[in-house]
Amino acid sequence: MRKNGEVLSLALSAAIALTTAAPARAASWLEMNFYLFGGPRYDAWLPACDNPIALAKIDIHFAIKEIRFWNPSLFISRFGETREVAYRPWGDHAIPRRFCVAKTLLSDGTETVTYYAIGEDLGFAGATWGVEWCVLGADRNMAYSPRCKMAQP
Repeated sequence: MRKNGEVLSLALSAAIALTTAAPARAASWLEMNFYLFGGPRYDAWLPACDNPIALAKIDIHFAIKEIRFWNPSLFISRFGETREVAYRPWGDHAIPRRFCVAKTLLSDGTETVTYYAIGEDLGFAGATWGVEWCVLGADRNMAYSPRCKMAQP
């Protein structure tokens, strides 16, 4: 019986030694979302501020919000100059985010700005990057009050 315990102990020690000697790799979906093995590790791969998919997400979700709750005829006509404001302002251990600002033309002719953040694992079920945004002057539910300040770094 003692011999079996020694073999098991030796096998366990070898397994631990092999796993700790493995090269660094990106975190799996389970490690990022359930904090297995010491917490999440992020790749910090985020699209640029002028990424058409990120801007389309803002455009579509703004239109849906306006149709459902506020002004069905208001939508974003186009985005103008986009620029990055900050990248990972809270350090390497926080969720990677790219903060951006874009000049925005609304369908009623109003020129305003949109503040938005592209964040890793903030998309559907944490499976992809996501976008959080605030159109200045159209934040009627005051989610990012005052004046979209909470959407900025």
